[in-house]
Amino acid sequence: MKLEIHRWLYHIDQTQAGDDPGPVLRKAAIVAVLKNPYAGKNVNDLTELIQASESVGQAMACAVQSTMRGYEIQSYGKGGVVGLLGEQEHANALLTTTFANPVREAVGGAKAWIPSMTKRATPGSTIDVPLAHKDALYVRSHYDGVTLTLHDIPAPDEVALIIAVANRGRIHSRVGGLHVDDIHGQDGLT
Repeated sequence: MKLEIHRWLYHIDQTQAGDDPGPVLRKAAIVAVLKNPYAGKNVNDLTELIQASESVGQAMACAVQSTMRGYEIQSYGKGGVVGLLGEQEHANALLTTTFANPVREAVGGAKAWIPSMTKRATPGSTIDVPLAHKDALYVRSHYDGVTLTLHDIPAPDEVALIIAVANRGRIHSRVGGLHVDDIHGQDGLT
């Protein structure tokens, strides 16, 4: 199966840090819109869809890198919105490890799983894509998200896949927990 991206959307949100000692907070989200090959069909085995998602993950990984324009990526998340002729499971099949590994490589070999959100919806819906640190889940400063309104997508036979990233934790984060400097050498699940 070959999946083709027929539309790209880019969202960039850059916030000045003000009196926070860190750099600006740059968040980016990339949306790839594709035709859902299983729209309107009852397909039990989604293996072919999972395998085909790798090329989409590679394309989105390249798009994320160029959108961040040199900012180091420290946190990430993924999401999917399926048009009403599809199932939520179609987005989940497209966002498995097969899709995600190229993204992990693009952000420097990330160790942690990528938090996600999927749903079925009509054009004009919103989705909150969660963010977490790419190497350790318990870095509380990086618990964040990107909210997107998908004005005219997905069509009933489309799937919108999303990768969201940020270059740092929240501005003025101060709820404790594991610090970015403490995670060197730990596995992503600590």
